[in-house]
Amino acid sequence: MKLTHREIPVELLRKLPAGIKIVNRIGQEFLVIEDVRCPAGDSLTVDSVRIHGEPSIRLRAKIRDDEGSIFVDAFWGSHAKLFSFLPSDLEGKPVVEASCPVCGASLMEKRACVLDDCGCSDSILLRLPNKRDEIHVCGCLGCPGHEIKLAELPAHVSNAISEINFFGARFDDMFGDV
Repeated sequence: MKLTHREIPVELLRKLPAGIKIVNRIGQEFLVIEDVRCPAGDSLTVDSVRIHGEPSIRLRAKIRDDEGSIFVDAFWGSHAKLFSFLPSDLEGKPVVEASCPVCGASLMEKRACVLDDCGCSDSILLRLPNKRDEIHVCGCLGCPGHEIKLAELPAHVSNAISEINFFGARFDDMFGDV
């Protein structure tokens, strides 16, 4: 997936929360999640699988009857993923049941997707190190819906960051008619 630059709010650049960093690629600045945690405090970031040159976010995942790990691109707004398994049933809109690969704690929450056309009511909750800042990712496989809630910054900054999306290959495009 090609990185596409999106404007980062100045307020965020002035008061960058722990767990988020700025990297410079192709002469532009991008947000990267460098430390994200489960509810018990275990780190979900792994250096062993890198996407776009950065450590990825590892989730234990169950998609219907199939289980394994999903490695998510840490570039904010990217939807690139690597799977340790090949889901066998992709009919409809399957929900990813995510948990911590370290302690097994569920990462799931009941929260409606931010995208009106999705309709999913299951979300994956990730916490930044200060435990007040949260990332909510739609649980529907292939949906780009996500949002960030930053406690120390005004809501309009969180909203502007949440709208950053890089639309690349969707999950169903990667596997075709599997």
